[in-house]
Amino acid sequence: MKVIIIGGVAGGPSLATRLRRLDETVEILLLERGAHISYASCALPYYLGDVVTDFDRLIERTPALMQEKNNIEVRVQHEMTAIDATTKTITVTDLTTQTTYQEQYDVLVLATGSRAVLPAIKGLAAATNCFTLRNLEDAATIKQFLVQQQPQTATVVGAGVAGLEIAENLHARGIAVTVVDQLPTVAAPYDAELAALIAEELTSYGITLQLGQTITAIEAAGRQLLLANGTRLDTELVIFATGVRPNSEVAAAAGIKLAADHHIIVDEKLATNLPAIYAIGDVIETKSYITGLATPSMLSSAANRQGHLLADILSGKALTYPGFIGSGVAKIFNLTASFVGYTEQALQAAGITNYQTIFITPFDHAAFYPGAQRLNLKLLFDDQSGKLLGGQAVGLRGVDKRIGELSVAISGRLTVFDLPALELPYSPPYSTTRDPLNTAGYVAINQLQRAVVTVDLAAIPVAERKTAYFLDISEAGQPASGSVLATHHIPLSALRARLNELPTEQPIYITFRKGAGPYNAARLLAGNGFNVQVLAE
Repeated sequence: MKVIIIGGVAGGPSLATRLRRLDETVEILLLERGAHISYASCALPYYLGDVVTDFDRLIERTPALMQEKNNIEVRVQHEMTAIDATTKTITVTDLTTQTTYQEQYDVLVLATGSRAVLPAIKGLAAATNCFTLRNLEDAATIKQFLVQQQPQTATVVGAGVAGLEIAENLHARGIAVTVVDQLPTVAAPYDAELAALIAEELTSYGITLQLGQTITAIEAAGRQLLLANGTRLDTELVIFATGVRPNSEVAAAAGIKLAADHHIIVDEKLATNLPAIYAIGDVIETKSYITGLATPSMLSSAANRQGHLLADILSGKALTYPGFIGSGVAKIFNLTASFVGYTEQALQAAGITNYQTIFITPFDHAAFYPGAQRLNLKLLFDDQSGKLLGGQAVGLRGVDKRIGELSVAISGRLTVFDLPALELPYSPPYSTTRDPLNTAGYVAINQLQRAVVTVDLAAIPVAERKTAYFLDISEAGQPASGSVLATHHIPLSALRARLNELPTEQPIYITFRKGAGPYNAARLLAGNGFNVQVLAE
C-alpha cells in the first residue's frame, strides 16, 4: 500500500510516523510545499521576541531524520496541483526546478492546513514593511527585518490571541506597539467579561489599542496607516494577524465536497466524499463533540491527534473520530487566558439559545497563603440538563489547570451537577479547599434551580429601569462594579439589620459584583420574602 500525505507541519508528520510504527511494509511519501516540516508554529511569536533564540530548535524533525529513523520519504518544496480520483494519481510541481510529474497513490491524505488572509487595503501591495506570520520562512524574514531595520514602532493588525502574542513579543524588544482590530474587544473568541481583563493588561504595559477600527489605506510604502475614523498611524513595521483560509482549492477542483467556509467536509473516519481520500487538521470541517454541529478544527493539537487516529484507522482499527471540543491557552504578559468548548459568542453564532452562564472570581489558592489572586472563570451550560458547553478563565495562576480539568469533564460528558463532586488536589499554595471548579458547579446548580435568579439588564423594561431599585452591596472602601449605576447602597455586612429599608412592592436588583456576595445577599433577601434578582453585568 502506498500512502501519500500532502502537508508536513502538524497532522501530516503525526500520521506518517504513527503509520510507520504500525506497519513496516507500507510505502509512505510526504509532500510539503514549504522548506521545512514538523515545526513549532505556535512558537513563532516567541522567536520574534527572542524568548526562543535558536531557530533550529523550532524544527522537531527534518526530512533526513524522517528517512533515517522512520523510512519515510519527504519531499519539501513540492506542491500538489491536481488530484485525479479516478486514476488515483496526483500532479506535483517541484518548486525548485518547476518540473511537473505524477504520483500514484492507494491512499491520499490532505493535511494542507491554512494560509493567512490579508484584507483588501489600498496601498498594501506597495508596502515593504508589511508581513504575515504563518511559517518558519515568515519568522526568519521578520526577524531579519527586526535586526537590520531596528524598528521603534510597530502595528499588529488583528487583536485575536495570535495577534496579541505577536504584540507582546514585539514589546519585549522595546518596540512601541499599536494593535488595530475591527471588533470592539480583544482576544476573540473570549467573551466580553474576560476580554476586558485582557485589554486592561495590554494597556497597562503600554500597548495602544485601536478597537472597532479598520485600515482604509496604507501610505508611504507602509509607514503610515489611515484608519476609518481618520486617525493616521505612523509605523515602521506592520504584521497582519487577520485570520486564515483553508488550503482547499485543489481538493475542490477534484470534486471533494467543501463547507460554505471552504473547509473540507469529512466523516467520522476522517474520510472525504471521494474514495481513498482523507483529510485532517486546519483544512477540515468535522463535528463538535459537544453539540454535534459542523465545526472546523483549527488547532495544531487537534491536527496531531487526528493524524495519530487516522493512522490507526488506515491500519484497520475500528475507530472513529469523536468530534472536536476545542481548547486553547495563551500567555498575555502576566495573565494566562484559556478556554474550552463554546464561548457565548460561538453559541449565539450557532443559533444555540438554550444555555445559561455564570461568572465567578474565586481565589486561585487559599486566601491566607501569600500571593492569592482572583481567578476569573466563566462557565456555559445547558439551561435544562446542566450539560457543560464550555468555559473560559483569565488570571495569574491556575488558569490552564482549571480549563484542562473542565475539558476532561466535557470529554466525560459531565454536567454542572457533577462538578461539586470532583475530587481535585488541594494544598494552600495551589488551590482552595473547595476548588474553583467545585464552586462553579455549586453556583451553576443554584442558578438552574433558581436558588438565585439572575437577569440581564436588557431583560428589564426600559420604563422600569428609571424607577428600579438597584442595590449595591459592596463594603465600605470597595469600588462599585458592573455596568449599572446603583440607586441604593447597603453593605452586605449590614443588610440583615437594615431589611426594613428595602421595598416589598417591587423587585430588588443586586448590581453585579465579583465573588460570593451577590449569592449570599440574594439568599438572605429571598429568605425574608423579598423579590430579588442579581444583574448579570
